[in-house]
Amino acid sequence: MPELPEVEALAQFLREHAVGAVVGRVDVAALSAVKTFEPAVTALSGRDVTGAGRWGKFLGMQAGELWLITHLSRAGWLRWIDEPSATPPKPGKGPLALRVHFFTPEGATPAFDLTEAGTKKRLAVYVVTDPKAVPGIARLGPDALEVGEPEFAEILRGASQRIKTAIVDQSLLAGIGNAYSDEILHTARISPFANTKTLSEEKVSELYGAMRTVLTDAVTRSVGQDAARLKGEKRSGMRVHARTGETCPVCGDTVREVSYAERSFQYCPTCQTGGKILADRRMSRLLK
Repeated sequence: MPELPEVEALAQFLREHAVGAVVGRVDVAALSAVKTFEPAVTALSGRDVTGAGRWGKFLGMQAGELWLITHLSRAGWLRWIDEPSATPPKPGKGPLALRVHFFTPEGATPAFDLTEAGTKKRLAVYVVTDPKAVPGIARLGPDALEVGEPEFAEILRGASQRIKTAIVDQSLLAGIGNAYSDEILHTARISPFANTKTLSEEKVSELYGAMRTVLTDAVTRSVGQDAARLKGEKRSGMRVHARTGETCPVCGDTVREVSYAERSFQYCPTCQTGGKILADRRMSRLLK
């Protein structure tokens, strides 16, 4: 799933490649992805692209007084195409959900595709005059890169739950997902199962610093990358996430995994749990 660093990089990519262009034809290949109908997506056509933005994990492109907002969900992505086909795509065929064509001042006619792999289609597209009209944006907590340490500590004090759950709750803190939460907790040397109520002030401060460091470093690596390379850049920067069975680069222990429902997370026992191996989440307890 694209998280704060990748979505920030995609917003910057749109600022550099789409701002100044005029929106051409908009092709809808998956009608189920479009969550708003007034204004219609066709209302974007003919408008100048004037900006791009990010709200948590939501990505937006501004065209005049309208915003095209998308949430890429778990398997969505934005693909930039320098020479797109002039033939409209067939609805329901392949991963394509939406294609937006452009006319640039230089006379080029690029486009971007919003795509989604897999059979569970969760990618969402909205056309609104105010980004806060998107329900998911209206519910967001403060941005993870904008929240101050006192407010961060207050958020955790008010959330009596496992820390892994708390920092991926978008209503508490916007922008962090499964991957970067693994990296943040590893950097802060905190167990994913630790309760927010039991964290000391020192640990909360360390967690805040780890969050800032991990996200800032990831944004630095991501911004400026071609959109097609962002997924690989994200993977290359991970120390524990999606590295089950590999060696922890900090202590040399084996990276472990906890699986539950459709997801999993990774951690280092030596760095984070005092050497304890966490039981599979489906067992709902720690191994003694």
